[in-house]
Formats: sequence, C-alpha cells, structure tokens
Amino acid sequence: MASGAGKSAAFMLLILNVFLYFIVTVISGWAVNHAIVRSRETASTLAIPARIFPIFFPFGNMATGSLIIFSLIAGVVGFVTSLTGIQNVIQWDAPNLHTAAFTSLTSWLLTLLAMGLACKEIDMGWTDSNLRTLETILIILGGTQMFCTAAIHAGIGDVNTRGV
Repeated sequence: MASGAGKSAAFMLLILNVFLYFIVTVISGWAVNHAIVRSRETASTLAIPARIFPIFFPFGNMATGSLIIFSLIAGVVGFVTSLTGIQNVIQWDAPNLHTAAFTSLTSWLLTLLAMGLACKEIDMGWTDSNLRTLETILIILGGTQMFCTAAIHAGIGDVNTRGV
C-alpha cells in the first residue's frame, strides 16, 4: 500500500470514528442517567435478584443493561483511542503506528463485544428508538473500526519496509 493512501485512509476513518464513538457515548450516558433516575420507582416492585443491581433499565429488554454498560465503556475507550490515534497517524513513524495499532485493536475488540450485545438485543425483540440508533451505530462502528485497524496495520508494514 502506498504511504499516502494508508495514512489518509486511517486518518479519515479515525475522524469518522471519533464522531461515531461520541454519539455512542452520549446515547449510552443518556440511557444510564435515565435508568438511574427511574430505577428506584421501577425496581422496588421486582424480585430480589433484580433489585440488588443498582441500575434497572425500565426500557428495552433483558439484554439492555449489558448493552448500555458495555457500549458506554466501548464508546469512551474508542473516543479516547481515536483521538490519540489521530495524533499517532499524523506522525506516521514506527513507534507511533505500533501504539495506534494496539489502541485501535483494543477499541475494535470492545466495540465487537458491544456490537454482539446489540445483535442479541435485536434478536430478543422490541426496543426503543434510541436503543435502535445505538445498535445501528455500534454495528457500523464494528466495520469502520475494523477497516481502521487494518489500515494502521498496513501502514506498519509499509513503514517497516521503507525503514522510516
């Protein structure tokens, strides 16, 4: 891969991922806040195992709690690693690309975990429109983060062969 093509592809995908991870973080944060506000009144009528968990999600289905928590983690980690990845890709040398590759792979794995939970929630049935938006963005992020990770890894190979 030519040096300019890999660098520009990784840079553009990182910019896109910053915005998508920000949206995931905002929607997940809203859902956690909504659940915290409404959990006292809703969870008081539940049986003991469900009442022990401090956050009860009064919307969605049984997979919603795990989806929201893991998407919040993936959103925050992905946002931060995409920002640092932009800095590393701009410099485009071996140590910075290795750092960007590791953080990109970490973000991708967390995104795949959240994406799997989103697929499970879709499979289980009806969800709120905000949750459908979150599920859709997580599925899109799984693909864009994969391509970003591949572009950074291709850049490592290019930098190593050129000896920069």
